[in-house]
Amino acid sequence: MTYQQMIFVNLVVNDLDRAKKFFTDLGFRLNEQFTDEQTASVVISDTIVTMLHTRERFAQFTPEGKSPADAGATTEVLLALSARSREEVDMLADRALASGGSPAREAEDHGFMYGRSFADPDGHVWEVVWMDPAQVQD
Repeated sequence: MTYQQMIFVNLVVNDLDRAKKFFTDLGFRLNEQFTDEQTASVVISDTIVTMLHTRERFAQFTPEGKSPADAGATTEVLLALSARSREEVDMLADRALASGGSPAREAEDHGFMYGRSFADPDGHVWEVVWMDPAQVQD
């Protein structure tokens, strides 16, 4: 049996209820076992989970003396999700914009690769990217 490594992306949010609604509107689900009044566990896939934290909760996990970034004022990370098709890129980006997200950059179309970006309501930048599998070499 091969070990399937996971990634947990921890983000600061200003309004936890708004953030939970945004991500569930995108089609992701909450893991209620790890969700409370200060944190929400958003399951993106079998191997990707986004942990949304209030500023106070997030600060409990950071080194002393370091304050959480304000994603509305700085770009601390660019989060990229793969898509199975160009249509899936458009579907997720359009859904994000309709659910309270904002455009982050213009769409990029390189023929073999297509992507769109949006910022979630807290300013975190997400990219959704499709690459033609025939063009990807190992």
